[in-house]
Amino acid sequence: MARGKNINVFLMDNTPTGRIKCTIANWTGVAYKIPRTELELCKNREDLKWSGVYFLFGKSDVTGQSVTYIGQAGNRKNGEGILNRLLEHKRNPEKNYWKEAVVFTTSNNSFGPTEISFLENKFCNMAIKANRYEVKNENDPSPGHITEEKESELEEFAEFSRMIMGVLGHNVFEPITKENVNEFSSNITSDANSMTYFYLSRKIKKLNKTVEAIGIETSEGFVVLKGSQISPEEDNTISSGISKMRKIAKLDNDILQEDMLFDSPSGAACFVIGKSANGLTSWKTKDGIELKKHEQSS
Repeated sequence: MARGKNINVFLMDNTPTGRIKCTIANWTGVAYKIPRTELELCKNREDLKWSGVYFLFGKSDVTGQSVTYIGQAGNRKNGEGILNRLLEHKRNPEKNYWKEAVVFTTSNNSFGPTEISFLENKFCNMAIKANRYEVKNENDPSPGHITEEKESELEEFAEFSRMIMGVLGHNVFEPITKENVNEFSSNITSDANSMTYFYLSRKIKKLNKTVEAIGIETSEGFVVLKGSQISPEEDNTISSGISKMRKIAKLDNDILQEDMLFDSPSGAACFVIGKSANGLTSWKTKDGIELKKHEQSS
């Protein structure tokens, strides 16, 4: 059984929507969540004048998708490393999409150019692999040259950072589903085999075609799995939000190319068939048991 982790969350402005500081016992790392509007309040914080790695979080005006930019800031001659870099981004009209920043630094100012280059590269690759957010970095950051001892130390730092990032409300490092849980794949792990898959099959009369999809329930909602068939037609019974998701979904010949998360089984069913549907009855187990009855018997 995995052991729990005690993370200290300090509301710096006595409000959950203000600045937040996170630490873990016996860890030299420090994380800050800073709303864009509160950057000026941080001018007297010495540790935000040091080196570190930062994330800018926001949403795309075009797709509504969550986006992030990942960067590094070295300790400059003026002594305003991280904070100065964030203020520069705030003044940059090309980066007006972000509304808050998350910063990782240390309590003892131990990060040099090697450490922040490695972590910037590591964080970018973790975010791209998770495929939750659109990563706005135009170039792949260089990991630099690092000893195996230092790499081990920074890998541990990255793992703590992953946990803290989730606590701060951003699942940028967390895949929608565990690796190899997709039943369309021939390579399924034992953990994946133990989960319950739900199937949806619906004939689209207008197209004289049957679409078939597979989904799973997670702690966050209902996921339509990569490889599911999506009806190319939709009507006005679905919400504007689902319609928008259908337009931005990655499809190839009406086949979904990535896992997609929905708040409810009904939203997932509407996404698949393009019209209003009750997800509790539309999704069924391999034995034909409706999701509603499956939940009642669990």
